Amino acid sequence: MAKYDENQIQVLEGLEAVRKRPGMYIGSISSRGLHHLVYEIVDNAVDEALAGYCTEINVEILPDNIISVQDNGRGIPVGKHPKMGISTLEVVFTVLHAGGKFGGGGYKVSGGLHGVGASVVNALSESVYVEACDGDGVYAASFARGKTIETTHKVRDGKKPGTKVIFKPDSQIFETTVFETDVLVQRLREMAFLNKGLKITLWDKRTEGTEQMVFHYEGGIKSFVEFMDKGKDPVNSEVVYFEGEDKDVQVEIALQYTTSYSENILSFVNNIPTGEGGTHVDGFKRGLTKSFNDYARRFNILKEKDDNLAGEDIREGLSAVVSVRVLEPQFEGQTKTKLGNSEVAGVVNSIMIDKMGQFLEENPSIAKAILDKTISAQRAREAARKARELARRKTPLESTTLPGKLADCQEKDASKCEIYIVEGDSAGGNAKQGRDRKFQAILPLWGKMLNVEKARADKIYNNEKLNPVIVALGTGIGADFNLEKLRYHKIILMADADVDGAHIRTLLLTFFFRHMRPLVENGNIYIAQPPLFKLFKKGMEDVYCYNEADLDVKLKELEEKGITREQLSMQRYKGLGEMDAEQLWDTTMNPETRILVRVELEDAVKADQIFSVLMGENVEPRREFIEQNAKYVTNLDI
Repeated sequence: MAKYDENQIQVLEGLEAVRKRPGMYIGSISSRGLHHLVYEIVDNAVDEALAGYCTEINVEILPDNIISVQDNGRGIPVGKHPKMGISTLEVVFTVLHAGGKFGGGGYKVSGGLHGVGASVVNALSESVYVEACDGDGVYAASFARGKTIETTHKVRDGKKPGTKVIFKPDSQIFETTVFETDVLVQRLREMAFLNKGLKITLWDKRTEGTEQMVFHYEGGIKSFVEFMDKGKDPVNSEVVYFEGEDKDVQVEIALQYTTSYSENILSFVNNIPTGEGGTHVDGFKRGLTKSFNDYARRFNILKEKDDNLAGEDIREGLSAVVSVRVLEPQFEGQTKTKLGNSEVAGVVNSIMIDKMGQFLEENPSIAKAILDKTISAQRAREAARKARELARRKTPLESTTLPGKLADCQEKDASKCEIYIVEGDSAGGNAKQGRDRKFQAILPLWGKMLNVEKARADKIYNNEKLNPVIVALGTGIGADFNLEKLRYHKIILMADADVDGAHIRTLLLTFFFRHMRPLVENGNIYIAQPPLFKLFKKGMEDVYCYNEADLDVKLKELEEKGITREQLSMQRYKGLGEMDAEQLWDTTMNPETRILVRVELEDAVKADQIFSVLMGENVEPRREFIEQNAKYVTNLDI
């Protein structure tokens, strides 16, 4: 047995802990963690804006994937820190949990609560250069992998306050150091929406000829809701906006109703996205529901004998942004995705009841239009309930209630199970023969299914194409969704690699996004990648290629082995049905050899817009989208 004593206890000093376990501080070392470094520095600049001192933030992606972030805030203090004995700027970049957000009077509210942002960026970067101006001069310091290279020193005179941080992420730490412009655009645009009047620019200088993108919205979150509802038909053409403050909680709410059937509520605390909601969202929902029911009772739209309108009915077609600023926010979990402060619920609830009630009384025509839609939703929900009762599976073991076409697996542990939702009966038959029945279930679908963007839940439960999916997965949909009841932790969409297959995948993804969204957020949805080509020759093992680029690579590899293109035969698969059971297993279903693409939700607002444009009622936005993206089409059937 190995000796275990005091010599085995390791103490990590300074920023060594960050380099040893970067995932604890930025979530991951993947592309997501890489971009998080930018957010940390930008968040510090935004905190200056929240404090009322910063109006502009400039972000640049420089050649070699170096990032520059400059703001016109007060500038990081450069004087000697009374406790640490070194420049405060160096303290901020080299000491964990050092910052102006711990009650020292630097910031009233802020997004960064732990004081680790700048120091973590330093720890995980090959190089960091910082300039700070307090109005009396420009001072600089430089760092590398958490260590100070050049201490703080004056570099020139300067009277414009602000901070500039230039850093290069460490390739020893990250899986990739290539920044994606679209990912940064989404977050920077969001920050500009949430901070009315703040101007944020992004300039990708890695390629010549690119232009600076400017995000600047005087309308704040009102403009955010307008952006969310682009391509939808509004019920109230003017976005409703409320703000208020109580118990040191500042509240901003913007909302608009559209003719769609889905709700989309985005929530933030001190600019931090709270994807799981929390007490601020609970207060918003309660206040909204009470406002409409009180109005409907007061004006006899609801009679004494009528039940109250349910919150889910009132929120049908709602797009809203709920943004609060809290002195000491308490988040549930490490990810800061759910607010736990109990006092916030009451503040948001009372502001909603007061402001929304006033709005409804002052705008009776809009109130009537929304209530008509709500009452229609209530009737549809009741119809859906009856349909759901017929479809509901009583226990996971009662396999007799499962869809007739489902070939279930033997494994009962859902975490080890996967289901292939397969386009077409012939492909489904081959998949059933080729699968590993221990853990793989097969559900064949045939024909085009319902476009849920244009349908309510009652239509979905009664749809012969979608009902088998709902019953097989076991989670329910919409307000009844329960992730714990999921019967298969991998849901794999397997369709032909053609236009019809892409359409079916899109219809299914629309369904999952609108009615089973936690499956997307949780990473349970995958898309199978069947091969497009087969290269074969007598005496040679078949070679499968998954796209045109893969075909070129495989052909070159074979040429290097002395096999020319002329010696090879090539088959282009038109559909899954052309592969026999063994080929389907080898190429698309064998966990050892298959390629799966996991569906991830990077940008909920963008996803909502795309589904609305592509699958919604309005033709004009769809025509514009096609015209803008036609040049990118590669596999259009003619």
